[in-house]
Amino acid sequence: MVCLFLSACADYTPKPMGYFRIDIPENEYRTFDTIAYPYSFELSKYAKIVPQRDTKTGDKYWLNIYYPQFKGTIYCSYKRVQGNLQELSEDSREFVYKHTIKADNISEQPFVNPAADKYGTLYRIEGNVASPMQFVLTDSTGYFFRGALYFNAVPNKDSIAPVLDFVSKDILVLMETFKHKKQKE
Repeated sequence: MVCLFLSACADYTPKPMGYFRIDIPENEYRTFDTIAYPYSFELSKYAKIVPQRDTKTGDKYWLNIYYPQFKGTIYCSYKRVQGNLQELSEDSREFVYKHTIKADNISEQPFVNPAADKYGTLYRIEGNVASPMQFVLTDSTGYFFRGALYFNAVPNKDSIAPVLDFVSKDILVLMETFKHKKQKE
């Protein structure tokens, strides 16, 4: 009887650790266009806009795009270009490449739309990094719009993969539909 009990326990193998199931909804969009901001874009209906202001410089027109269901935020900043496009671009690249320590790969995808006077770069940062996607948009003379996606979770590329795929589609839609309003600020 004791032999039967011991032999039955000898074949036990622990189950591998799994991740919670995340139900991903269909992407649906609405327009973010308010008189208080000098730009507009298409936004996921699952995201909320949280207005911000840079406390150091007082720059307004910053906002966070918050996904409560996924605990993720795209932190967006807006700056006027005043002969400082090179400096703004380099600062942005610096933020991206600070992830080099943890990143498996960083790819840059240029975004060019001369008809809309809109240029930018989409950065995909692969690996267990704090910010898996960042982007910049500019007309090179008037505005510089930057976004960085962060999740309020331990960076694990496997567990956030479905959510990252969902939000990355939203970022592409934002970049494609972004319109700068030609107005005085």
